[in-house]
Amino acid sequence: MMARTQHKSRPNRTTGFFVGLFILGATMLGLSAFAQNVSTAPAKEGVILTLNGPVSPPVADYLAREIAVASDAGKELIILEIDTPGGLVDSMKTIIKAILASDTPVATYVSPQGARSASAGLYIMYSAHISAMAPATNTGAATPIEIGGSPSEKSPFDNEDRPADPSDGDNPEATEGGAEQEETDQARDAAPASAEEADRDISAPLSSNDALRAKVINDSVAYIRALAEERGRNADWAESAVRDAVSITANQALEIGVIDLIADDIDDLLKQIDGTTVTTAAGEKVLQSADLKLERVEPTAAEKFLSFIANPNVAVILMSLATTGIIVEMWNPGSIFPGAVGIICLLLGLYSFQVLPFNWLPLGLMGVGVILMVLEAYTPTFGIAGLFGLVLFGVGMYFLFPESIRVSPSVIGSILAIVGGLLGLILFAFVGSRSHGPMIGAEAIRKREGVVDEWDGKEGWVIVEGERWRARSDKPFNPGDKIRVVEVDGLVLVVKQAKAAGLLSGLQPREA
Repeated sequence: MMARTQHKSRPNRTTGFFVGLFILGATMLGLSAFAQNVSTAPAKEGVILTLNGPVSPPVADYLAREIAVASDAGKELIILEIDTPGGLVDSMKTIIKAILASDTPVATYVSPQGARSASAGLYIMYSAHISAMAPATNTGAATPIEIGGSPSEKSPFDNEDRPADPSDGDNPEATEGGAEQEETDQARDAAPASAEEADRDISAPLSSNDALRAKVINDSVAYIRALAEERGRNADWAESAVRDAVSITANQALEIGVIDLIADDIDDLLKQIDGTTVTTAAGEKVLQSADLKLERVEPTAAEKFLSFIANPNVAVILMSLATTGIIVEMWNPGSIFPGAVGIICLLLGLYSFQVLPFNWLPLGLMGVGVILMVLEAYTPTFGIAGLFGLVLFGVGMYFLFPESIRVSPSVIGSILAIVGGLLGLILFAFVGSRSHGPMIGAEAIRKREGVVDEWDGKEGWVIVEGERWRARSDKPFNPGDKIRVVEVDGLVLVVKQAKAAGLLSGLQPREA
């Protein structure tokens, strides 16, 4: 009986073994599939873009393109690092349109410490979904400046204000509609026609230039207020930044609601905005930036080059090289290389001036300076015109651009030293040309030395400066003797024996 029982239990054990093996295999397959799904889950990614320098067309192309690419790729976040003095309005609007149309949230970050986001940079900050600044940075000064000119010292809106009196600014009741305002309203109600006529007499019409500037400022104010209302930021301060060119620090910006936060670095920025809800073109989105993988995207080589030359220091260097090359080509026609370099630098310099705000008066001073330096090269005035032109050129370079992007004094000094050295060489060449005798004619050959070719008695033929002349002398000569020209009598040279050339003269070959 015992043997039969053991025999019957063997199939049960075998079946249990295979069932257990099947369960173990299924468990391992499930865990493997789960691990594979976890490992292949896409990680959260973001991109870092850079706005470092003036807002120019190549910068706008780079930022608009990369913002669109990141949005189409479904990136979690776009961080735009900003350090700019401002730039062109059209380029600024290109960047802002790309930010507003992005499905991916854009965070602007004024960085590193000591950076700024002035003028166009402030508009870009206001358009971003999240606006942050590093400590010791500043923003503001968003008054529009026309290319080729600077803003007027007087506001075009001054004519719209009442004459100054103690109630302007010191009496809040007058500003808010107090007793004085009520008296004015009663007087206007009593004689509305005369009041309107008085207003017309007091408020003088704006000039064409002031009216144009007023339109530009009003348009800029409306634009930045629209951005502020869209993002829930301080619209009143933004208007003052446009009208009055005010600037504030990062701490002040945070206090009055211009920015959302202050971050020490990008890691701190990601930590602070994690879980923040923003509204993009695709709707509301909750940021998950805690473990975000960031990729820095740089502009193309062509965009870097164009951005490089759109720099005030580079612009004046290019214009100086253009001026120098053209002057050298005009002074020595046919050299080709200086003229070609000058034309290329001129074209690049004109591109730089196209994207930078400059003032016409300093540019005119630079032009007068160039004319005087050219005049010095052609009709030398012993350095007077050249020196005066050099001074005008330097003063024009210093005041050419607004103070925020003014050319470095060291760059100006280097340019003046190089151009001054060139003028010195021209002056030296001119003085040297005056020091030697005539180059052609009878005066040019007097006191020149030559060698006797043929001689008979007191007459013969000599070779002077490669030319064969008939000559005469009081003394006889032999072929090969050295002679010096004393006088020119028509086509006959009066010669004499030349002095010995020294101990080594015998080693020199005689001319035939």
